[in-house]
Amino acid sequence: MTAAAVAVAVDAGARFTRIAVLGAYGAPELARLSGSVPGEGVPVPQDTADRRGAALRAAYGEYCESHGIPDRVVLVVREQDRAGAADRAADALTAVHGTRPAPPIRVLGTPHAVLALLRHEGAPPSARYTVCDLGASAAEVSVCVPVSGTVAVTGRAWHAPADGYGGGFDRALLAAVGLPDDGAGLRALAGARGETGAAERLGIALRRADSHRGRYDDTAVHRVDGREITAGVVRRALGRLTEGLDRALDEALGGAPAPPVIAVGGAARFGPLVGHLAARHGPLVALPGATDPALAAVFGAALVAAGRADPGDRYPHAVCVGTHRVVGGAPRSEELVISPAGVLEPGGATVFAETGGHRVPVATGTAPPAGPAPPVRVRVRDARGERAEAVGTLTLPAGGEGDRFHVGVRIAVDGTAHLVLHPLGSAAPGEIPLGTLPTDLKGAGP
Repeated sequence: MTAAAVAVAVDAGARFTRIAVLGAYGAPELARLSGSVPGEGVPVPQDTADRRGAALRAAYGEYCESHGIPDRVVLVVREQDRAGAADRAADALTAVHGTRPAPPIRVLGTPHAVLALLRHEGAPPSARYTVCDLGASAAEVSVCVPVSGTVAVTGRAWHAPADGYGGGFDRALLAAVGLPDDGAGLRALAGARGETGAAERLGIALRRADSHRGRYDDTAVHRVDGREITAGVVRRALGRLTEGLDRALDEALGGAPAPPVIAVGGAARFGPLVGHLAARHGPLVALPGATDPALAAVFGAALVAAGRADPGDRYPHAVCVGTHRVVGGAPRSEELVISPAGVLEPGGATVFAETGGHRVPVATGTAPPAGPAPPVRVRVRDARGERAEAVGTLTLPAGGEGDRFHVGVRIAVDGTAHLVLHPLGSAAPGEIPLGTLPTDLKGAGP
């Protein structure tokens, strides 16, 4: 057994589980695992109910057996699968090494993982992008916009047919020539696509078939296991990819022009599909170093896991509010951390001030005639507490003598922050706008 890698990234897809680490020269690469397909990862078993869970346990177990238990894991998931993903992964990983707890797991959505890869290679951190994740099971479109030093997903849609997206396309091609959709069939199809000149022949044949309907449909474009796949078969199967993707794009964009498009996922290897995207939305963003689009997300996550790239999915600073306590009969000014650095997510849930895993109850002051609640100052601090900047001074609504509130903060997808006061009990929370939180802190600490 070799020494353990400090951190790994895992992309548990519908057809392959990919584990990536940083190689000897600091570049992401797939971990070498027994039973993996070169350039793909460990195949997901198709004969079990919990296919992805079983595949994750198998791939992670093989990694631990060969390389040791990692210190931390970054798990790449589709945006719609993020809820509960960390807990499910922790259960799967803990099952591999018995009673020992799973290493810390950070869940990262595909668009943030891909943008981390681009930023690491010098892409502008403030650019808007449309990330199209074209996978075996679904096509997911995410419109990504810079917000408060992070990247917010302001539009999202997906197309997930029952028989799969890229996987359904492959099945349609294999079925047309009477071949099963199994490991052998997929390897044969991949081999045919990888032959010298195959992509060029396919492109020419499809253009001819499109411009002369029916005339060139019988042109052979691939020979798989001695059987010919024709241009007509590919053209009809391609329609299932383009139509679903176009619908998802229209929904995510809401009729607006698309920011520069990044295509990733296994189906993004398919030239005619990428060509369709480029024809409709302009030249696509090139992946750095000609990265395989199927590996872009897990490679970006590997850079995040190793601390080489910031995914921009969390506000980088802590949000604090001034408080007053009476200690020994004398008032004392203190500061309550509502949200630690790197926790708030644009468009995500409200983060409440906690201590010991429990929300902190606070009073805002009593109503007249006792007088108005004293003003409080909201500030943000960097992770080390060395720099801070004032956000504003607020007068909070007064409550009754025994009224207590949980105080939280959230960031909307438009970048505006809101202080949230949630009364203990059944009352609905109230919000106070804070504006846009600063990211470049110039002020000194306390």
